[in-house]
Amino acid sequence: MMSLSVAIQMDPVESIDLQCDSTYLIALEAKKRNYRLFHYTPSSLSLRNNKLIARANVLRINYNNHKNILLGEQTYIDLEDMDIVLMRQDPPFNMSYITATYLLEKITNKTLVINDPTGVRNSPEKLLVTNFKDFIPSTLISSDFNEIKNFRSLYKDIIVKPLYGNGGSGVFHLTADDENLSSLIEFFTSFSQEPLIVQEYIPEVRLGDKRIILIDGHPIGAINRIPPKGEARSNMHVGGQAEKIELNDVDKSICEAIGDELRNRGLFFAGIDVIGNFLTEINVTSPTGIQEINRFDGIQVEKLFWNNLEKKI
Repeated sequence: MMSLSVAIQMDPVESIDLQCDSTYLIALEAKKRNYRLFHYTPSSLSLRNNKLIARANVLRINYNNHKNILLGEQTYIDLEDMDIVLMRQDPPFNMSYITATYLLEKITNKTLVINDPTGVRNSPEKLLVTNFKDFIPSTLISSDFNEIKNFRSLYKDIIVKPLYGNGGSGVFHLTADDENLSSLIEFFTSFSQEPLIVQEYIPEVRLGDKRIILIDGHPIGAINRIPPKGEARSNMHVGGQAEKIELNDVDKSICEAIGDELRNRGLFFAGIDVIGNFLTEINVTSPTGIQEINRFDGIQVEKLFWNNLEKKI
């Protein structure tokens, strides 16, 4: 078994839910393999005389029945001395996130960064899907109110959401006779100059929003997330319920179509969302879902993650 030094760039450990967090499971498996493990937050990154350092803590895992992450002694680490850096903080995909990708680019000639920071920066998840027009629903990306109004007139039932949002935040379902479209556009534009993404509503969302995890461009497993009654969003933190599901032929076709693109961009660990027969998002910043896949399918995604990653060292 390899001996690796791994730094995880992620959110504060006290903010994560260990019952469903994917990074926790990945870190737990790394500890089982006796990797040297460090934790730091994006705000702890510094570029000092062109050396990328981080104020980090040694990361320890509590193995008893009470899941826990323990932060050990604090130290400064030179990220070029790490074998692997995992970029695992949650969005929003804002200038802070983008700046972190620029900084991590400084070390990619010596350290393996997962996912590749250039690939992450160039692959906003709601924009990347537009490269695969045969698999996505009718989609408009625009700040132009007339364009958005005309799109609603054409498709009647639409979903409106911020282009760089995450976790289902700011997602609205508007029907043809909904009178709130103008107010909604005014609300979004009052605090953001970014375009909105508008898509034709997919009724099959009531049957679930499928999350498929891909490692190095290959599908590993999936869960189906059922939205609660009266809700158009199926994200787990808004009450979506996970259930077991298998990949169908359409899912496999989508994965085959995007696999090379993910590998070429260095997007080793990705999660895609499929509603009905449509690809709606490609999550490359901090995809989740592996704990649920493990529970339903009896596989250990975190082992597959590290087994495949070790081959790249």
